[in-house]
Amino acid sequence: VQLQASGGGLVQAGGSLKLSCTASGRTFDDYHMAMGWFRQAPGKGREFVAAITSTGRGTDYLDSVEGRFTISRDYAKNTVSLELNGLKPEDTATYYCAAARSTSLYYPPRSVQAYEYWGQGTLVTVSS
Repeated sequence: VQLQASGGGLVQAGGSLKLSCTASGRTFDDYHMAMGWFRQAPGKGREFVAAITSTGRGTDYLDSVEGRFTISRDYAKNTVSLELNGLKPEDTATYYCAAARSTSLYYPPRSVQAYEYWGQGTLVTVSS
């Protein structure tokens, strides 16, 4: 599975961005996969942000982004998107999309270890 993330940039606090991740590869077509977004700020570990099940029926969010970020997926385009609204300086990080083989209908995985495939990351910088 190959993942290509895009959409990062510089935005002022309170602004919005939309990140996209396009998936390709035989495994993605053969197995239904949960998709997730993680982020990593300088000097910190990789942190779960949001995820969506293979069916799209279940989503999960980091508490601090719930209500501000929205994850969705487009099956026809093999993409997963993350809309970031009400951005705060503490949201500044490199954001990574990831894919995990998961059979759960409603509960996508949150742990870094559950995700087998990772994109290259896209930088989001929020100025105060």
